[in-house]
Amino acid sequence: MTPLETTTEPAAASLHVSTPPHIRQKGEVPAIMLSVIAALSPAFIGALFFFGIKALLLTIVCIAAAAATERLICLAIKKPSTAGDYSAVVTGMLLAFSLPPALPLWMGVLGSLFAVAVVKMAFGGLGNNFMNPALAGRAFLLVSYPAAMTHWSAPLHGTIHGLSHGLDGISSATPLTYFKNALASGNFHPLDFQEALPVLWGGNVGGCVGETSAVLLIVGALYLWYKHIIGLSIPALFIGTVFLLSWLFNGTGYFFTSEALIVPFYQVLAGGLILGALFMATDPVTTPITSAGRIVFGIGCGALTFALRKWSGAAEGAGFAIILMNCCTPLIDKCVKPRRYGEVKKGERHF
Repeated sequence: MTPLETTTEPAAASLHVSTPPHIRQKGEVPAIMLSVIAALSPAFIGALFFFGIKALLLTIVCIAAAAATERLICLAIKKPSTAGDYSAVVTGMLLAFSLPPALPLWMGVLGSLFAVAVVKMAFGGLGNNFMNPALAGRAFLLVSYPAAMTHWSAPLHGTIHGLSHGLDGISSATPLTYFKNALASGNFHPLDFQEALPVLWGGNVGGCVGETSAVLLIVGALYLWYKHIIGLSIPALFIGTVFLLSWLFNGTGYFFTSEALIVPFYQVLAGGLILGALFMATDPVTTPITSAGRIVFGIGCGALTFALRKWSGAAEGAGFAIILMNCCTPLIDKCVKPRRYGEVKKGERHF
């Protein structure tokens, strides 16, 4: 064939190279987000039972504010609306789950605005945010309005601390704060907290809207695992690290007694650890891409959560631990790289 001749054969498809997220089929992102919403539904139903109309209103307001913020920003920058992928709904729902039920509704709107406008859309939208938007919104509200963010109300059908009666000299507070106050006052006896463990498992205690019921959160996460949307390595290492460190530093002087085991189980079931480990630390955008990197990420989240709970002034630490490890994700990806195909290390024999 001469250079001037032409061919009727179709041209080979060119390789399209782009930044993540990589959409492989139409509707994949909306389908995933709808699955996440479905997985959060058991905990949402539980929140309605535990906290009533306050939980419903706060969740609706956060979702509406997040979706409206994303829609308005897309209009302002003349970009096709991304509200149809339901990611803003998930952000609003997760934010509401991490807020006190009695929080003023306008604060929920402000937190959603910060989460979507500053943390998500300012960096390019879905797939480009460097930390979990819902956790960032919660951290913003906690720093801006600490009194409102630490004002808790008892569930409709139980006690705020999960115990049938309070401990002498300790004011009423959520389970983690109650535990920390008992340590600080010298009135700490692990067996006093034993009766709270099944209550923490069920969720009929004070706390944030969607974090109190471990069993309902686990049911939702198992559905996502079944759908291959999340893996179990990060949650297992996250929760396992907190359990192990809480067991080693249980404060009783023993390791194989019932008192020594109550402490780690209480630390795992109380607070936002289960919610954070299953639904926020597993965000594929803000976590490492390699298996080894995810191991580092999960252990790091667990170690930071334990350290913040034990040595900081706050009783909770899971949210800030995830945010800090989100910031470390680029470094983890840089340091923990898979071997390139065909690569031979120095001194390694190649057959």
